[in-house]
Amino acid sequence: MAYFRTSDGCSLYYETIGFEFLAPAVVFLNGTLQTTLYWKTIARSLQPRFRSLLYDARGQGESEAGDLPLSLDLHLDDLSALMRHVGVGPVFLVGLSHGALLGYAMARKQPQSVNRAVLCSIGIRASIRARMIVRSWSDVLAAGGMEALACAVVPHVFGEAFLSRNQKILPRIAATLARRNRKAAVAAHLSAMAAYPRLRSLLAPLTVPALIICGTDDPLVNVSGAAEAAEKSGAQFLKAEGIGHSIAAEAPQWFGETILGFFSDR
Repeated sequence: MAYFRTSDGCSLYYETIGFEFLAPAVVFLNGTLQTTLYWKTIARSLQPRFRSLLYDARGQGESEAGDLPLSLDLHLDDLSALMRHVGVGPVFLVGLSHGALLGYAMARKQPQSVNRAVLCSIGIRASIRARMIVRSWSDVLAAGGMEALACAVVPHVFGEAFLSRNQKILPRIAATLARRNRKAAVAAHLSAMAAYPRLRSLLAPLTVPALIICGTDDPLVNVSGAAEAAEKSGAQFLKAEGIGHSIAAEAPQWFGETILGFFSDR
């Protein structure tokens, strides 16, 4: 556990797993409201073949939001600087949702920094319902705070099967999300996302191998939109049957085996 200070003075929290091994490095990129906690099971399962760098982006978890306006380019600059600080690169990227968009931007704009990328829960042609859900989060946060937002987010970021299996611990999951994030930072994050370039505007044939994964029970990303993004990028595409938006949390063993196979495939 450590902190890295960016050139503008923003403190970013990060953790390393498996750095005692001389192995290729994987960088995990959080989705909205996620923190390093989300990836630890997956990162540990990759040892000793891979070591892992986990970090909270600006405004997430233990990281500061900083004084600069949040943007995708700023997150990309932070990621590049952190990689230089830790001394890794080119790296394997694993990103979910917001983190997948950041991973795509790095693979597109800085391909020399990326070996391979696994990008989860992103696509084009979002449904009206999905857009309304995400837009409503800012209003929920303003009216009810982090606890209300966490309770509102949980049904949308997990699939029905996961929700059914884990009914007893869902309140604890929501409480953890609320506890590990700060209202002002999340508000800034959600506001900034509205101004991000859409994935469609970034789409182009990637020069690094990529895998896009979409859950078939994801209310925020439709399978056809994810498949089209993969096709236009020259990426492989994989459906996670019966899984929602939080693929790694809902099917950790399958996900770990899938990314290990993709990273190891020659």
